[in-house]
Amino acid sequence: MSPPALRVVLIDDHPLFVQGMELLLPRITGGRATVVASTGDAAGAAGLVLRTVADLALVDLHMPAPGGIRAIAAIRRTVARTRIVAMSGDENPEPAVEALRAGAEGFLPKSMDAEALLSPLLSILDGWSVLPSWLLGPLLTPGRGPRPAPPVHLDDAERRLLRLIAAGATTTEIAEELHVSERTVKRLTATLLRKLRVTSRTEAAALAGSAGLI
Repeated sequence: MSPPALRVVLIDDHPLFVQGMELLLPRITGGRATVVASTGDAAGAAGLVLRTVADLALVDLHMPAPGGIRAIAAIRRTVARTRIVAMSGDENPEPAVEALRAGAEGFLPKSMDAEALLSPLLSILDGWSVLPSWLLGPLLTPGRGPRPAPPVHLDDAERRLLRLIAAGATTTEIAEELHVSERTVKRLTATLLRKLRVTSRTEAAALAGSAGLI
């Protein structure tokens, strides 16, 4: 059986970009992903994602008020299962970092070639965070990156999972190491991220190293 089609919603007020993605996504994914809806209204983004049962939301950070970051936060509160990717036409790290804190699983520059989008988008859908290399410095630098670690107690199983995440193990590798299913790994990872009060595996790994949690 062929894998189910991935439903993508575009939150972007640039018609040419939206039209381009509507044409290109099905082509570069071999029909595996399709744009099911789009809107240039950040205030209506969460409702649209909910109604369309989207797997992935691509959100432009530079939109009219209330803006892309608030749209991301609203989507995350409303539809926990939908993966969110922030996008921007510039390389200012501050909005990108705020987007990750608001609930985005990744950030991709709009300057990327269409063909280069496939791998990061599939990785995000598989539970990973995807970031360009120029964003890692601002994300991990004290005062500009993840918030200081809150007091948190991790049991042995959670510490083991965090070590594997920090080591860069894939979902499949973690499942084999822990002798559980990949679905269970994703569920345990989501629980761990909530406990650490971070939004991505990247932030969890950084927090673990800086706070001596592993």
